[in-house]
Amino acid sequence: MESLEKVSVPENQVVDPTLAPEAPSVAPVESETLEETSATQEEPVRMDDVMNRLRELAASDGEIITTDEIGRLKQQFYSLVNESMAVQRDEFIAAGNDPEAFNPVPVAEEPEFKDLMAKVKEVKALYRERVEAEQLRNLERKNAIISELMSMADDTDNVNRHYPRAKELQVEFKEIGEVPQQNTTQIWKSFQEAVEHFYDQWKVNKELRDYDFKKNLSEKQLLIDEAKALTTEEDVVIAFRRLQELHEKWRETGPVAKEIREEIWQEFKDASAEINKRYQAFFEERKQREQANEAAKTALCERIEAITPDTLTSYSAWNKATETIMEAQKEWKTLGYASRKANNQLFSRFRATCDAFFAAKGEFFKTMKNNLAENLAAKTKLCEQAEALAASTEWRKTSDELVELQKKWRSIGAVPKKHSDQIWQRFMTACNTFFDNKKHATTDVRRTEQANLKVKKSIVAELTALNAPDAAIDRAEAIEKINALRARWQETGHVPFKEKDKLHDTYREVVRQLFDKYDVHEKRQRMDSFQSSIDAISSDRAKLLRERDRMMRAYESRKSELATYENNLSFLSARSRSGASMLGEIERNIERLKNSLKELEEKIQLIDGKLA
Repeated sequence: MESLEKVSVPENQVVDPTLAPEAPSVAPVESETLEETSATQEEPVRMDDVMNRLRELAASDGEIITTDEIGRLKQQFYSLVNESMAVQRDEFIAAGNDPEAFNPVPVAEEPEFKDLMAKVKEVKALYRERVEAEQLRNLERKNAIISELMSMADDTDNVNRHYPRAKELQVEFKEIGEVPQQNTTQIWKSFQEAVEHFYDQWKVNKELRDYDFKKNLSEKQLLIDEAKALTTEEDVVIAFRRLQELHEKWRETGPVAKEIREEIWQEFKDASAEINKRYQAFFEERKQREQANEAAKTALCERIEAITPDTLTSYSAWNKATETIMEAQKEWKTLGYASRKANNQLFSRFRATCDAFFAAKGEFFKTMKNNLAENLAAKTKLCEQAEALAASTEWRKTSDELVELQKKWRSIGAVPKKHSDQIWQRFMTACNTFFDNKKHATTDVRRTEQANLKVKKSIVAELTALNAPDAAIDRAEAIEKINALRARWQETGHVPFKEKDKLHDTYREVVRQLFDKYDVHEKRQRMDSFQSSIDAISSDRAKLLRERDRMMRAYESRKSELATYENNLSFLSARSRSGASMLGEIERNIERLKNSLKELEEKIQLIDGKLA
């Protein structure tokens, strides 16, 4: 009978010496549990699933417990806890509560979770102690078998008689469980050497050995057929695990005839390689999905991080930003898992940004509510001051004081809508009461107004004469006279109210015509001067940018002032002469600001043209 050839064993690989020439090369298994590799891993995890699995592990003998699964259950539990607290916090803030007053309700399952985790770890530790003790006993038994095989091999005269016992010892060796990891390779090498040593000495007839080879070939052919069938298995994880079992059986099956040994091993190895390739492709595909999810979640984080609470200065702006945040949260729930490390980091980043936004929103609404209340208190105080002056007969002093109160009123922002009309009517009633009394008591004022009316009409007449087609006056003299008449107009006091607007419109129209006639355009002069200034610094981009920033600040300031006047205008009515006077003044200020904004826009466009 020919002996088995000596085969070297790769380090850290368990090999059955009787099968060494055919020992399969198995692709490394990634350190994921079956649950982690399953396609269902991306389905939402429920608290009941986590707790039931922990109870199952705690009641087991420890064999099914893995460190990876313990870590995963812990991570899933606290992710669910964090999500629960986040929902509580969002609902608390959405109800209009102060975020700082939020106190989450503890998760009811947490005490049991901690007890179960401790129990699972204890069960796992006990199981590991039993396994290690069993492995040491297995090592002793296997060493004893190796010693006996070596002894029988050395008994060359009776080696054939020892053949049945040698077969029993091989079966017994394979049936014995695992040994400590550090002894696995050496014990298999020693066993291989003992078996090969025995077979080298074995002098059995060729028919018996051939029969043994034939039986082993039949068993290995069945393993090859089953491996090939696994190449079409839809679940690649199940196929890979089943392949590991086939490789274990291959190692346990005895040798075949030397001339076909490499051929059948290659056939089995080819089927194994295809299964391994599909298995690796599965994890590559999952990795790509996780990377895509990571990119999508990162984009969501960046999208909401781009919302700057400091720039949100109105209710509508905050509501629009809130819609963006809520849409992002909804989209987040539709995305699958990223890699474990990145998924936890991204969730913490996303949650922190959302929390910071809603905290800032709560603070803004709280501040706005306080501002409205402060404005109401300030306007109520002005009402009380105006009411205290309503019966005064110190006409000039009290008029100045009431005008000053009206200016203060315009500088104060809005009040709660339900108090707006009431507080305005109260203030206007006090002011109108005084000015109506003043009107009845000051007839001299009327006479003065009539005199002023005559003066202003004469000014308009003189200006009109300058506008006559046959006016014989040069431009410089005309401009000098126009400016003098305009100065007299400004120095002249009030005219009767019913004549005021009509006379003022006439004056403005004739001045406008004179400006056109004699080319006296203040705006154009200002624009020409500004053009010259910009041309002087056109080569210095930094100065141009600073000038543009100054223009933009002025533009925003006037725009805000215009909004205040327009807001005040919505509360005014012309129910009295004094109220109408205030209304007219506000309208003129609005027109002035609109013209100023238009001029600033032209200047900004001029600078932009230089920067282009």
